[in-house]
Amino acid sequence: MATAQPVVVSLADLKSGNISFEILQEAFGPESLGLLVVKDVPAEFASLRHRLLSYASYMGNLSEADFDKFTNEAAKYLVGWSKGREKLKDGGADEFKGSFYANCAFYVDPSLESAKPTEKFPLDKFPEYLAPNSWPPSEMLPGFRPTMEQMCSLIIDTAVLVARACDRFAEKEIPGYPSSYLENVVKSSSTTKARLLHYYPMPEELMAKGVEEDNWCAVHKDHGCLTGLTSAMFIDELKIDSKVPTFGEKVPESLPTLEELPASPDPQAGLWIKDRKGVPVQVKIPRDCIAFQTGEALERITRGKFKAVEHSVRGAYAQGVARNTLAVFTQPNLEDEVDLDQHITFGEFARGIIAKNTV
Repeated sequence: MATAQPVVVSLADLKSGNISFEILQEAFGPESLGLLVVKDVPAEFASLRHRLLSYASYMGNLSEADFDKFTNEAAKYLVGWSKGREKLKDGGADEFKGSFYANCAFYVDPSLESAKPTEKFPLDKFPEYLAPNSWPPSEMLPGFRPTMEQMCSLIIDTAVLVARACDRFAEKEIPGYPSSYLENVVKSSSTTKARLLHYYPMPEELMAKGVEEDNWCAVHKDHGCLTGLTSAMFIDELKIDSKVPTFGEKVPESLPTLEELPASPDPQAGLWIKDRKGVPVQVKIPRDCIAFQTGEALERITRGKFKAVEHSVRGAYAQGVARNTLAVFTQPNLEDEVDLDQHITFGEFARGIIAKNTV
């Protein structure tokens, strides 16, 4: 089994600007894995992660009638609940994971549920980013929304610091690169989107087929700038009851956390990255760290100095085991340019990718 060790930096070094260009090249450059791991993150991160990833199992085990209350077909299932809407490599629909998508416009303005429509990008033409959030009712998953917003805000705060380090490099290496461009994009964007993922336990008939590299999530590149990732939580849903507990008329402030397995019972399950030679290698993110992965918009913004990374998720060949994680896709506003030479906006760039990846 091929494994790879990502580049690790401390939050303190990001804050002080003490990240060398060599480290950035090693993390994001043409020969890199396209992954940077940040350690020594704020103390509240560990408890937020455990709480939020527990909610992923609670959500994934709701009824179809419950899902209907926070599903938005008009937004192409890219706000609220989504299951079976993503293409796998064989062209079929992905039925093995459920996702909750949230616009992170609240990071810029707590009153916003999405980016504001513009004349160039009206709601009816771009509902994927402009439809308001579809949160589950608070009595269905009490405490979920504030936990999600707190965790996303913490990850975006850290992404701003990573972006600042990238800008220092780009300003020196790329002629005409605008000062603090990526930091301003990440800090001011109202189109950043978060995806809470629940990978369902593998069905027995699928396990019988044998190992495939991307049976939980097909090989792909992210199309934003920097994707913030938590480490995955593995839960034995045969042993742990992942149904929302009955609480009667008195709604609690939050739901109890679920017991996390110390590690995946299948050592090959989880995140796999294709290295620059095209060889899949497994990467494991420590529980107390945040990882940042490069996306296609970052590759364009930096004129290829930093490269987007192909990656996939391999399922756990262990009966009853689910995997939960969070990805926060920091990406430009729809009218921000991602190709500074051809003057292509992020909205124009993203439209084609979304059409290609959904069924």
